[in-house]
Amino acid sequence: MNYGRKTPSMGTPSVYSHMTNRSSAGLKSSRSLRSLKTPWYQKPILQDAIILDLQRGALVVAVYSLVLSLFTISTAVFDIYCLAMATPGSTHYGYYIISFEFVYVGSLHVRNALVVFALFSLIGGMALFVTSIMLIIALRKEYEKKMVPWIYCFAAFTLFRLFAFVFASIVNDMIFSYNIAMCFLWIMFSAANVYGFLLVYSLYLELCDLTKLEDLAHLRMGTMTSLNASTTHSIAGSRPTTPHSTVSTAPATGF
Repeated sequence: MNYGRKTPSMGTPSVYSHMTNRSSAGLKSSRSLRSLKTPWYQKPILQDAIILDLQRGALVVAVYSLVLSLFTISTAVFDIYCLAMATPGSTHYGYYIISFEFVYVGSLHVRNALVVFALFSLIGGMALFVTSIMLIIALRKEYEKKMVPWIYCFAAFTLFRLFAFVFASIVNDMIFSYNIAMCFLWIMFSAANVYGFLLVYSLYLELCDLTKLEDLAHLRMGTMTSLNASTTHSIAGSRPTTPHSTVSTAPATGF
């Protein structure tokens, strides 16, 4: 048995079960869990999702972040295209499907800031797409270390997009349907992002606590095995001897 390497608990866990094999629901009453002193900032923030349990809720958040990354990539490409087509002083000929009246054409610095926000949103959407796939795989196998890239990426993405959509809502003209729709959607997305981040982060902290308990149990089991082996060896190696059981091996002398 290898105690240095972390192995999945009792086969491949299912994300569709109400309580997985490593869930702390069956360990809350254990003495080892109470004996571990966890700082307040490392305690799970949420115990369950609104409707689902923590594991299923985290999986829903992972799928949501995957869809959100695709939406962010598409809207960022569209914003870059619109800002490029509506450059002040440019002349275009032909027929166009949409009108670019909703695009900002004021200050050059504000316009450049919108372009930068769209470019970074495109990069952030790509990074979120990759980390969301990693999160789905990590949730299926309950590997908390593989959840770390998504946690950092999603936190940075949420803060950046919150600032970007507030800036865009201020400088853009809110009489157009596209600008109103983007403002309304990102208000909902920002609220969902905060709740989803807390949900996945709480599951991450719970899995870290369970890993500590597993390591502690493996350490105790290894110590008990070593003690039993040493005790058995000492019992088998010690033989009681008495003076009457001593047999002389000297050659007999006959007269």
